[in-house]
Amino acid sequence: MKLFITGGTGFVGSHLINQAHAAGHTLVAQRRPGSQSRLKLDREPQWVDRALDGDFTAELEGCDAVVHLASHTPNPPYAPLDECLYWNVFAAVHLLQQAAALGIRDVLVAGTCFEYGEAAQGLDVVPPATDMRPSLSYPISKAAATTACLGLARHLGLRLQVLRIFQVFGDGEAATRFWPSLRAAALEGRDFAMSAGVQVRDFIPVQDVARQFLAALDFSQVEPGRPQVRNVGTGHGQTLLAFAQHWWAHWQATGQLVPGQVGLRPGELPRLVADMNSVHIA
Repeated sequence: MKLFITGGTGFVGSHLINQAHAAGHTLVAQRRPGSQSRLKLDREPQWVDRALDGDFTAELEGCDAVVHLASHTPNPPYAPLDECLYWNVFAAVHLLQQAAALGIRDVLVAGTCFEYGEAAQGLDVVPPATDMRPSLSYPISKAAATTACLGLARHLGLRLQVLRIFQVFGDGEAATRFWPSLRAAALEGRDFAMSAGVQVRDFIPVQDVARQFLAALDFSQVEPGRPQVRNVGTGHGQTLLAFAQHWWAHWQATGQLVPGQVGLRPGELPRLVADMNSVHIA
């Protein structure tokens, strides 16, 4: 397949590019001017250096599917809501409309488990049909983007899948996030202060996220105008502390984990684990 990928230099995007090339796909990849890949690429795609709200008509011509991974400020501190809505909703819809005008009907859109927000409270696993009740700017904008893309897919007869990513980690992750911060402390022999670590998450290696996106490129089970929402995770929960202890031992760290020294982020849920056994036909 010939794929048009947004967010090609990002954390998930870099891994997906390597895996998609290995699988024999031809890639056209959008990137913000000046951005660099988070990971060493085995092979360069055809890069398009342009902001996401630009005109991609020429580059979309001849593509079989769109994989939309780009997102605005996915890591705290989040940008203001109006800014998130512009890039995560308007720009995404603008891109899909350009693709549809050229006859491209197969679309994957990366969502986030944080779209569920307070609706996930009390659930052992979160089915993809769960309501969206986020309360922070970035998750609100991603939930709005999902709603807009699902509506557009029904209106235009797209074969659309929204893939909501759970707690992804691995090489190429932003240095300020938990796993890279933990690794840096371990390898430098420092102590690592963290929260009590009682929150339960569905931790999934980024390579497995990329594999699930590649598998979703088989659109044979997706009907035009009947978009699907799926979770991208493992279906297994683990406390943050247990996760940290596993990697601390793996890296043979000489420092100490110091749980309970950092507070929880506002709105942080006690448990967020994917239901991997159901698909929501939206």
